[in-house]
Amino acid sequence: MTIDAILPLFAAVPLIVSAVTAINPWKPLNDALAIAIPALNLAGGVWLFASTTANGTIGHVLGLYQGGVGISFAADAFSAIMLITTMVVALTANWFAIVSGETESRYYTPLTLVLITGVSGAVLTADLFNFFVMIEVMLLPSYGLIAMTGTRYRLAAARMFILVNLAASTLLVMGVGYIYAVTGSVNLAALRGLAAGNGPLTVAAGIVVIAIAAKAGVFPVHTWLPRSYPSSSAAVMGLFSGLHTKVAVYMLFRLWVVLFDMDPRWNTLIVVIMVVSMLIGGFAGLAENSIRRVLSYQMVNGMPFILVMLAFTSEDPRRALAAGLIYTLHHMITVGALVLNTGAIEETYGTGRISKLAGLARRDPLTSAVFAAGALSIVGFPPFSGTFGKISVVFAAALAGDWRSWVVITAIIVASFGALLAMMRVWREVFWGRPMQHYPAALRVRSSLMAPSAALMVLSLAMFVAAGPLWGATTAAVDGLLDVDAYTAAVLGSDPIGVPDAAEFQGGSH
Repeated sequence: MTIDAILPLFAAVPLIVSAVTAINPWKPLNDALAIAIPALNLAGGVWLFASTTANGTIGHVLGLYQGGVGISFAADAFSAIMLITTMVVALTANWFAIVSGETESRYYTPLTLVLITGVSGAVLTADLFNFFVMIEVMLLPSYGLIAMTGTRYRLAAARMFILVNLAASTLLVMGVGYIYAVTGSVNLAALRGLAAGNGPLTVAAGIVVIAIAAKAGVFPVHTWLPRSYPSSSAAVMGLFSGLHTKVAVYMLFRLWVVLFDMDPRWNTLIVVIMVVSMLIGGFAGLAENSIRRVLSYQMVNGMPFILVMLAFTSEDPRRALAAGLIYTLHHMITVGALVLNTGAIEETYGTGRISKLAGLARRDPLTSAVFAAGALSIVGFPPFSGTFGKISVVFAAALAGDWRSWVVITAIIVASFGALLAMMRVWREVFWGRPMQHYPAALRVRSSLMAPSAALMVLSLAMFVAAGPLWGATTAAVDGLLDVDAYTAAVLGSDPIGVPDAAEFQGGSH
């Protein structure tokens, strides 16, 4: 068996184990598997990153069919680093679910493992239709997770989550179908550069991009996210924050490089949408009444910081995409830490409403320290990963030296100020002030509940300290993303069939 043949196992193993946990009634085994499976995929992701960095992109077609036919998987350093970080978040979220008692629900563990199946398949597939399939594999367990956990408003939140994602999925499969109708293929490598200048294919690809952007929570289709995520449990919101929206980021980056060939004609539209999204995400949290609702707008705020970098690939694509990627990694780790930290507070005090909490800095200094660290990181203060993330984005934006630079950098500063105000409001109301009188004096957040979020913040600190190696890893990942020749060769092989003739698409005609 060749090395590339293991790629399908990243999706197959979690799916098989999910079936085992669904029929197994022994909770300790299920809890162990809830940790072991993301840890196994994490270790595999590290191996993939090392292998692809050294040897280039690898690809595999199930059944060893000829290139261009069959279910294709591919891994480069970019997909590997995304797999690593999603599995870190999944592992810590499942860890929190175990210590908080979330896994007492019989089907919690199998549903999370099916979600991990979809995530792993989505970042390794080389086919747009199979990406849609993996998105649905992610969504089906998510419907159950958001409905079975969290507050009494969970059913209304689940309805919102289901309706938006069903609509986006319908749009996604329509776009994929239109791409197939125009080109006769949905293999990413076979579609290389075809959306740059071809009218019908650009429209079809645009439908796909709109659907994925809706799933990412980008303006103007962002309001579903802060309405639905906070109504689930903290463990589920932690999972969703690091997996759902970031898989969308992964595919938007891949489509921009491979399908659109980084077409500069879209730069202005990207800047306008992302700047508005930054400002809304930065300030909308000021009106929310619970900690996790404030954090949900920090998720909305983070997405445009990442995606606006697509508008700066005309000048230095390597620098711009690496900045977007490093901010993605920071955002996954930091938001995950803040959500799980808030979950520890909710598990202890029975509420996450800002008006019902006060004085936690005296009562729970470790909890307060982790939240303060996460808040500093999300705003961009040292010594945490957000500092280097925002500096990288600002420097990449500045390279253009035109109106885009001025507009985007100004928006980053203003939106970061809004995020600072939102986090300061939470800190002032929840952590400062007089100690709460209506809770027992001995009640404290358990260290076991704090450990997952503290571990993520230690990782955020390590990302700041090891900024040089981290930048080297992200640039290596972006080099893999930009090496479209290697990606095409790995996916299609030396003698592909069913591949569209690029000459037919020159000048926008088919």
